[in-house]
Amino acid sequence: QVQLVESGGGLVQPGGSLRLSCVASGLVFGLYYMSWHRQAPGKEREFVAGMSGGGGLIQYADSVKGRFTISRDNDRNTVYLQMNSLKPEDTAVYSCRANGVQTIWGQGTQVTVSP
Repeated sequence: QVQLVESGGGLVQPGGSLRLSCVASGLVFGLYYMSWHRQAPGKEREFVAGMSGGGGLIQYADSVKGRFTISRDNDRNTVYLQMNSLKPEDTAVYSCRANGVQTIWGQGTQVTVSP
């Protein structure tokens, strides 16, 4: 069964940090472009960060550049999103996506940034 499972979300104060993880199963992980997306209440889902299978291409949304870092461990079939200097506007459901011969989405994990 092909699936992505995210973890690591939670409640954090402004300026704090969280690290999200997304574990993939049922696919050849290294062949997939992995990305993180988020959707805040009342807003459309937006791209946050992405990384190619070999790590040669890394992309970030302008809103998170310098604060968020995407990484992956192909031996563990896992992609990470390190989020630092979090702001209230980062509050959203964060989902990972695998893009290759097929596109798979995880179920998402809630991140809430609030005093």
